[in-house]
Amino acid sequence: MEDIEIYLSRLSSEKLLYEEVSKKMGVPGISDRFTLAGAIADKGGSASYRIYISDEDTENCTIDDIKAVFTEAAEENSDMTVEFIVDEFLNLIDDKTRITAESKPRTLVHRDGELHPTVHIWMIKRRDMGVFVLLQKRAHEKDINPDCYDVSAAGHVTQGEEFRHTALKEVREELGLKIDRSQLEFIGLKKACYTKDDIEDNELVAVYICRENINIEDLTLQSSEVSEVCWAEIDELLSVMKYEDIPNCISLDELDMIKKAVF
Repeated sequence: MEDIEIYLSRLSSEKLLYEEVSKKMGVPGISDRFTLAGAIADKGGSASYRIYISDEDTENCTIDDIKAVFTEAAEENSDMTVEFIVDEFLNLIDDKTRITAESKPRTLVHRDGELHPTVHIWMIKRRDMGVFVLLQKRAHEKDINPDCYDVSAAGHVTQGEEFRHTALKEVREELGLKIDRSQLEFIGLKKACYTKDDIEDNELVAVYICRENINIEDLTLQSSEVSEVCWAEIDELLSVMKYEDIPNCISLDELDMIKKAVF
């Protein structure tokens, strides 16, 4: 049986959605629900369909039509299987490290190890002669690096978004902190890859700092992402990471980027 994966973005037009279905089914000329129904009937029970739908809260009548056609066909043919999966869609990065218009479900991006955009935001403060960074401890439920100390806030850039807007959103969601675009200072891009079991999270990371002397008690942590936060002086943190067994997924390159930006 042929396994077919189809990606339906709620941000796409009718034309692009049917082009996606046509391409993945290997049947040219699918342009509406009627030609789609005919193409499915011609394939009969020879295919298993996994149809990924992006998770935006946006109505898309074409996606509703496509779902209805596949559902009806599966009801009429017991040998055919159809599964609908809602997932976050991510834009991919090209070989010139630019965000492309091509998007794909996050689960499959991580499965296939494709380069995609993310953001890291470091909350920092100066005190006496030291530079302090706010660390978050990743929630126990996280798929990658659970219970490890990490950057203040971070997240994937979802399809149709850009780096800085995502950075503001992640700070607000993970820390409950509202900041302005002007408070984010971009300090560079870097590539990072995190692997675990069948996950290969291959990222292009935009790194930002925000110079805010915030009170930890004023933060509202997103429990599904963050279990706790603490301030750490950079040089002391580097020493602890070198000589003590502290669970972390902190990038030494990023700490170096912060020091270069501050001093």
